[in-house]
Amino acid sequence: MLLIPGLTGGAATRVDQLSPEARSVGPDGEVFLVFPADSPAVRAATHAQDDELAAVLEITDVAPVSVPHRIRGRAWLSGWLTCVPGVTEPGRMMLRLEVGETSVDDLWGTESVEPEDFARAEPDPLVSHEAELLQHLHSAHGDQVRGLSALLGERGSADGHRAVPLSLDRFGLRVRFTEGTGEGRGAADRTFDARFEFPEPVRDIASLRKAMHTLFDAALG
Repeated sequence: MLLIPGLTGGAATRVDQLSPEARSVGPDGEVFLVFPADSPAVRAATHAQDDELAAVLEITDVAPVSVPHRIRGRAWLSGWLTCVPGVTEPGRMMLRLEVGETSVDDLWGTESVEPEDFARAEPDPLVSHEAELLQHLHSAHGDQVRGLSALLGERGSADGHRAVPLSLDRFGLRVRFTEGTGEGRGAADRTFDARFEFPEPVRDIASLRKAMHTLFDAALG
């Protein structure tokens, strides 16, 4: 969602009107957002003209599998918004967000990211496949994912725990374990995450398959 002072929270502006239809990152770290041409965000950027229009893009990362505490993280990209006319289909307008500051609050903790580091960052090779892969692991390899608890020592020794693959990247797999009887909703439940690192970063689906087999074999002893 795009947060713009004077628009966000106003009775005349719905939340969905501030959600871009598409977004992408340019070579210099700028973020391009596509909105309907008559959206409040486009009107605000057009009205600002040569003035700097401050805005914050808030991104929420939700796990693609059903799991307790499903939000995996949030990111906030703050900067200045301008229109980029003539590059989208009729009825749409592209907005350019020049990023001045970025902060992330996710499974690894809270951190600020410098604009230069954001511009140099490259997508993880699994990012476009992560949702499908996690869903496949959960539905077709649930017993093997649960068996990874054998690698946790006493921490994973409890009987009857549930395990859901939570996130996947080139460096490893994160699994959310839940112990108890309330499906992660009761006071008696104990939920914790465990990170399982691959022997080396994976480059593609083929090397991921090999890395996962290595993890599963290690859990079997």
